[in-house]
Amino acid sequence: MERLQIPDNIILLFQPAHSPELNPIEQVWQYLKRRLRWLLPKNIDDLRIALYAEIGKLTKTIIASIAGRQYILVALSVAGF
Repeated sequence: MERLQIPDNIILLFQPAHSPELNPIEQVWQYLKRRLRWLLPKNIDDLRIALYAEIGKLTKTIIASIAGRQYILVALSVAGF
């Protein structure tokens, strides 16, 4: 059996099981849901178009502000990054 080889630019941060609040993508989904909350699409295609438009507005800065959590920054500082 081979051991997992982790590239130098990847940092593993172990999280408790079943903790969606700690999963950065869940934070992004919450942001998108809040942006689309009052939209009343007539059909699934209208919803898809609106979702794609909101995703298209996401920049690296916006994603970092949504998903950047203090626990990640602390873990990186302890790891020496």
